[in-house]
Amino acid sequence: MLSRQKYPLRHLSPPIWHRIPGLKLLSYLHWDSWLFVLISLLLVVSFGLLYSAGGQKTSILIRHGIHLGVSFVVFLAMAHTSPRTFKQWAPFLYVAGLILLLAVFVFGSASKGAQRWVPLGPVRFQPSEFMKLISPLMLAYYLSDKPIPLNLKHLGIGFIIIFLPGLMIAKQPDLGTGLQVIGTGFGVLFFAGIRWKWIFKISVFGMAALPLLWWKLHDYQRQRVLTFLNPESDPLGSGYHIIQSKIAIGSGGLYGKGWCQGTQVQLNFLPERTTDFIFSVLGEEFGFIGACILCLLYFGIILRGMTIMTQTQDTFSRLMAGGIIFGFFICFFINIGMVSGLLPVVGCPLPLISYGGTSLVTWMAAFGMLVAIQSQNKSSPR
Repeated sequence: MLSRQKYPLRHLSPPIWHRIPGLKLLSYLHWDSWLFVLISLLLVVSFGLLYSAGGQKTSILIRHGIHLGVSFVVFLAMAHTSPRTFKQWAPFLYVAGLILLLAVFVFGSASKGAQRWVPLGPVRFQPSEFMKLISPLMLAYYLSDKPIPLNLKHLGIGFIIIFLPGLMIAKQPDLGTGLQVIGTGFGVLFFAGIRWKWIFKISVFGMAALPLLWWKLHDYQRQRVLTFLNPESDPLGSGYHIIQSKIAIGSGGLYGKGWCQGTQVQLNFLPERTTDFIFSVLGEEFGFIGACILCLLYFGIILRGMTIMTQTQDTFSRLMAGGIIFGFFICFFINIGMVSGLLPVVGCPLPLISYGGTSLVTWMAAFGMLVAIQSQNKSSPR
């Protein structure tokens, strides 16, 4: 009989993922197994919702598939890159991102009243989406060798790194993405060791600056805030989006009306149903149960990302992982709150679900970086 001490159980049975031939390949592709399963499930949900929201046409699935193919290539490139390389390239990427944001004002193409895209031949991309990843990357680079807790000088330079791209994006105007970039930066500052007294002072200053910020908003942005407070004041105008969204989510009930059976979606009452309001499609067709399952998938990814962050050995990788996961949470939280009437309506796609090539490439690149950090964790001595 085999001795348990001589032959421990962990040596007698291989890891569960290695028992599945298809998933065994993941170790060679530098893909974290848990992230693979959770992200794959979100992408499957994305294709199903886009098919329904897009009028049950295969053309949108083909375009989304092309975006996913490009995103997967970018993911593999990021996953096989050392975090040390990300740190070396962070300043250059940050400067390039600022140049692209300036190019939006000079060469950018306008759509629906906003100038956010840069044309590149037959395609166009949105530089502000890339800054969701580049800005926290640069902040992690700057703060990686700074003593904890941060002093006033380092905190001030960190604010410049955060607010410079954030304000440029808000000027396009794209207030939603600008707030996401700024919010993600504050998350990196928190993980870097900002004092609680500074958190309190910043919060008080932010509340005091709200009246000034109100007068700096565009007319349509102020109207969005007023509509958030009372959407029924203009049901056929500024309040139309959120009213139709809440009708769609509420009419789904507990189990939903069924895939491709949502009346708000199929009868074209729900606006922006393939992008910002795609969660409303899920709520109508799969109900409260479907919405809860989707939220669990997102929380699973966030939990796995936080686990990777806590296992990281060096400060830069820890801050970068924290920035990626915190930014992912902010985008998820803003979109869910926006479509359910808990937050004002801003331009914010649902990560990995909404249609959009730039957003998908950005988040797959971010998770590729996260996998690169996890690969470094496995190879680092304990």
